[in-house]
Amino acid sequence: MTTQEILAYVQQHPSGKVKVAVTDIDGVLRGKYIAAEKFSSIAEGRLGFCDVTFGWDMGDAAYDNVKFTGWHTGYPDALVKLDLNTFRKIPWENGTPFFLGDFVNEQDVAAYTCPRQLLRKVLSDTELQGFTPYFSQEFEWFNFIETPETAYQKGFQQLNPLSPGMFGYSILRGSLKNEYMSDLFDLLCKFGIPIEGLHTETGPGVYEAAIKYAPVMQAADQAVLFKTAVKEIAYKHGLMATFMAKISEHLPGCSGHVHQSLWDKGSRYNLFYEQKDPHKMSDLMKSYIAGQLYCLPQILPMIAPTVNSYKRLVEGAWAPTTLTWGIDNRTVALRALPGHSKTTRLETRVVGADTNPYLALSACLAAGLYGVKHKMKLEKEATTGNGYKDLSNGVLPFNLHDATQMMKQSAVAKELFGDQFVEHFTLTREWEWKQFAKVVTDWELKRYFEII
Repeated sequence: MTTQEILAYVQQHPSGKVKVAVTDIDGVLRGKYIAAEKFSSIAEGRLGFCDVTFGWDMGDAAYDNVKFTGWHTGYPDALVKLDLNTFRKIPWENGTPFFLGDFVNEQDVAAYTCPRQLLRKVLSDTELQGFTPYFSQEFEWFNFIETPETAYQKGFQQLNPLSPGMFGYSILRGSLKNEYMSDLFDLLCKFGIPIEGLHTETGPGVYEAAIKYAPVMQAADQAVLFKTAVKEIAYKHGLMATFMAKISEHLPGCSGHVHQSLWDKGSRYNLFYEQKDPHKMSDLMKSYIAGQLYCLPQILPMIAPTVNSYKRLVEGAWAPTTLTWGIDNRTVALRALPGHSKTTRLETRVVGADTNPYLALSACLAAGLYGVKHKMKLEKEATTGNGYKDLSNGVLPFNLHDATQMMKQSAVAKELFGDQFVEHFTLTREWEWKQFAKVVTDWELKRYFEII
């Protein structure tokens, strides 16, 4: 739709309002409704939005360790530029118009804290090298027959799952609460998030969805909106959806695998494909994989951003622990999927469902391009068999603290994303770790209360 068509839709919509949103550093959508009349005046201008968006954590606790904003700045308004290309109609809100925005200054220079703008920067670098990146993120998540009120009342313990038991790829379980699964598929597609597949995954009340491949910025927008849209649709059915990486030590975690490939400028040729190679993998793809193997330990908090992320990255739980790659091997960090000229791609399996998609996709793309830029060779042979036992290239950091310190000190991370972003982001991860470190957990009470 043209700008004039969008403005006409907004003005004619019976609700008289527009929903706008931005993402914070954790990938949480922060937004509000604005009147249609006000929207018309700022559609191609700027909107004031409190910069506390990057001054607090996902629980609205104000950081005391970042420079960008805080009590020392008075939390002024920042400028948000709406991206009219993100226009959508919210089907579960009677077609209410919706837009995403970016944080910028008065000269339209990106705010270094803005995740969407970071991906724009990485995309720009990619295009300068003559590549068009196509990406997709797939998600697993748990669904519970709960509301926010009941979950809080239960202390988030003993929640009632949508379905009992372990039953992945179940046609039978897909029939249970089928109106919810059907709504997910239909409403997400109407909201501009095309779903290629939706099925039950192993675990009580677990679903998995694959989002259709798209240019990387569109793919990130779709992934960010997918997570919130699923939660909103779940509310409509009296359910709660969670994208936590790990809800129980007894159950598999929830992944957010990233699929990726590089194409030529015209999006005609998949540059990861090489017919003459024994594995149909081009030298470009091999360098891209080598770059990720090298960079991942140094930028891991961008794809494993929470304390909980590292509870998923344990041996035997369908998530990688080693710096490995293999061909169609689900025990490694990087799963190469060569074959057809249209479908040859790389799947980065380290990524969890709890990620900020803008940061996760930025990390994967920038790390891969690092290998391409430096003409890195994929010297390590593909892992065959159990990737958990292949320690030849090292292992991933074991917790958020260690991963954050590695990124904070990494010259590579600063080269890829800039000093200011790395400083701000790692400070937010240090804050996250400190919030966890001071809490007395249920495990400690059960372990020590009587015996010690």
